Amino acid sequence: MVAHLDGPSLARLRLAISPAWEVTSWLRAALSRFGHPVHGDPGPAARAALRHPDVALVAELVTPPGRVGYTPDLLTPKPPLGPLDAVFDQQLAAMAATPDDEVATQVNERFRAGGMPARVRAAVEDGTLARRVTDGLLHFWRAALAEQWPAVRATLEAELAVRATAMATVGVGSMLNNLHPKVGWTGGSLTIDSSYRITTALTGAELVLAPSALAWPQVSTQLCDEGNAVLVYPLGVGRAEQRRAGRLDDLLGASRAAILADLDVPRSTAQLSERHQLAPATVSYHLGVLLRSGLVARSRERHSVLYRRSAHGDALVGCRPGQEATRSASRRNAAWVGEPGSGT
Repeated sequence: MVAHLDGPSLARLRLAISPAWEVTSWLRAALSRFGHPVHGDPGPAARAALRHPDVALVAELVTPPGRVGYTPDLLTPKPPLGPLDAVFDQQLAAMAATPDDEVATQVNERFRAGGMPARVRAAVEDGTLARRVTDGLLHFWRAALAEQWPAVRATLEAELAVRATAMATVGVGSMLNNLHPKVGWTGGSLTIDSSYRITTALTGAELVLAPSALAWPQVSTQLCDEGNAVLVYPLGVGRAEQRRAGRLDDLLGASRAAILADLDVPRSTAQLSERHQLAPATVSYHLGVLLRSGLVARSRERHSVLYRRSAHGDALVGCRPGQEATRSASRRNAAWVGEPGSGT
C-alpha cells in the first residue's frame, strides 16, 4: 500500500492514542479460542460480555481473529484533538453519528463476499446499527478493559513520548521510517507492506499515527478516507535501532526499565522488590504493564510465580534470545525461589 502525503498533510501529521482501536482489538482477541497472541486470555468478563446482543453485533462486524479483511471504519474513528480523558467519549459520539448510507456502504464492504448475518442486515435496514455498535463497544469497554486501561494508557503514553522526541531530534521522516518494519518513508510517500495493493493520496489531510498495545502484530490503516486517516502500529515490533537498552528509560520509565533489564533470569515479585528497593505493589504494577505489553512472560514453579523477559523484551533491551549479554552480576544474584501465593 502506498499513501502519498503532500506538504500540508505532512505538517498536520500527529500522534495520538485511540481507545476505540484498543477496545475493538481486545474484543477481537476475546473472539479467539487462543486469546490474544501476546496478552493471552482476555478473561471470563470479556467472554461473558460477548453474549450481550449489542456486543455480539460488533463481533459480527470485526474481522475474525487470524484473518485479513476489512473491519468497518465506523468502529475506529480517528482520535480527535483534545485531552485524552475525553477521546473515547468523542469517538463513541462519532460512531453513533455515522450516517445511515455510510453505515450501509461499510457493512456491504465488510461482507462483500456475501454471508451478511441476518441481525446485521436488520440493524442496517432499520437504521439502528450505528447506535447499537456504539452501545456494544461501550458495554465491552466497561466489562473487559476499563479496569486495565490506566496501565494500557501509561504504556501508550510512554510510546508517544519516544516518538515525539524522535520527531523533534531526528525529524518526522526518520521517525516514520523507523515506525515499524513494514512501514517506510520515501520522502513523499508512506509505504506499508500489506495484502492490499492500493495507492492513495492525502492532500491537506490530517494523518494520525496511533500506537496500539492490543493490536498485534500487523500495521492497520484507514487511509482512503481523508477525514478519517489513521495508521495504527503495534508496540514491540520496532526496528533494531529503536530498541537499544539505552533508550529504555525514555520508553518505559526508569523503574520499569530497570525491572525489565533485570529479568534475564526468572525472578519473583518479592525478589524484584528487594533488589530494586520498591514496594511489592509497585513492582506488581510494573510487571502487569510489562506482561500486557508482551515484554515479559510469567510461569509458575510449584508455589511461586516467576517473571522473565520474553523474546520481545530481549529485543527491546538489545539482546537476542539466548545471547549472553552483560549478565554476570544478574546471574550471581539470581535465585529461583518466589513468594508463595503470588498471582501477579
